[in-house]
Amino acid sequence: MLEIGDAAPAFELQDQHGETVSLEEFEGRVVVYFYPRADTPGCTTEACSFRDRWEAFERRGIDVVGISDDPVEDLADFAGEYNLPIILLSDEDGTVASAYDSYGEKSMFGNTFDGVFRNTYVVEDGEIVAVYEGVDPEGHADEILAELV
Repeated sequence: MLEIGDAAPAFELQDQHGETVSLEEFEGRVVVYFYPRADTPGCTTEACSFRDRWEAFERRGIDVVGISDDPVEDLADFAGEYNLPIILLSDEDGTVASAYDSYGEKSMFGNTFDGVFRNTYVVEDGEIVAVYEGVDPEGHADEILAELV
């Protein structure tokens, strides 16, 4: 895992609208959260928790970016279905997730495969200022808001 004080790995990925988004575009604090798969129960719970607390993040000047290995089209459908105001980025080959120690071998139902781990980083001016590993999607947005006064 990256640690507090580490430089946040730069990225440039397509969002749910097909627009290129880079880390350097964000000023101040940005929540960069990694999630395994759009429109699955845990990932939907997590994304909707950010949606439901969106105004609190905006008041504090904190942007929120979700990254998965889903294709752009799936992210567009996911964002539209749940009215998600957050930026969703497509990292289909897992390169960015790997740079954030959030991609690797997983097992489910007896199958082994590579995928995205549910980790979150808060980045401020290019530096990691908070780390959440293996997060519980339920209430994760509230957890971050409580710690980022």
